[in-house]
Amino acid sequence: MDQETEIDRAHAAMQASPADDGARLRFYERMADSELFLLLSEEPRGDDVSPELFEVEGQRFVLVFDRIERLSGFAEGPAPYAALSGRGLAAMLAGQGIGLGLNLDVAPSAMLIGADGVDWLARTLADGPQEIEARLRELTPPEDLPESVLTALDRKLAKAGGLASAAYLVGAVQEDGSQGSLLAFVDTVDGAEAALARAVGEALTFSGVAAGRIDVIHLRASDELAASAARVGLRFDLPKPETRPVPGANPGMDPDKPPKLR
Repeated sequence: MDQETEIDRAHAAMQASPADDGARLRFYERMADSELFLLLSEEPRGDDVSPELFEVEGQRFVLVFDRIERLSGFAEGPAPYAALSGRGLAAMLAGQGIGLGLNLDVAPSAMLIGADGVDWLARTLADGPQEIEARLRELTPPEDLPESVLTALDRKLAKAGGLASAAYLVGAVQEDGSQGSLLAFVDTVDGAEAALARAVGEALTFSGVAAGRIDVIHLRASDELAASAARVGLRFDLPKPETRPVPGANPGMDPDKPPKLR
């Protein structure tokens, strides 16, 4: 029996509550974060891929599956494919007028997502972090944030294992008296700063709190500020992988280098 996947569960929740924008956002988040298998017409050539294109009611679609067994089941045997993250797929298809067919004929999460939906996802994921300068006066216990935000942060950071040793959510008081939320990463791997900041931004966006804001700072464990964050903050552990990760190499962590359509 086919094993249920995260995408299956998120799709079922979305279908069960069609008026729930949060459920819809969580489905697209799962898809963006997942490794997907794109059915190709021939083997990839370096970074160039030639997807199989199917036309439905005048619109072109590529076919993707969240398990390689599902792709093989659809193709009725071995077939050429490219493995990429959902965010990489959205970036590759953006502006091409191409939709995607997900798990067609092989899973309960089968659905067609039109080109407009793909473009929306690509735009949403492309909103990157902005660097600002600020002087901190004090760190305080974190403000009350919606449970959906805390859950989204926990889920995002669990997928970023090895990119930092831990993170602390705190309240921050700036020198000018302004206050807000701050996520302090400790011992961040060199080169992973932007990826972690992007993950925090996406946690807000896909939890339905797009107007909210959580600033990000990167500290060494020896910093006095890191000790302060540990005393008052809510800790998130980033699980340690068996091998040291390469920043940007994890599925979904580098949307700037999607494959190219051929």
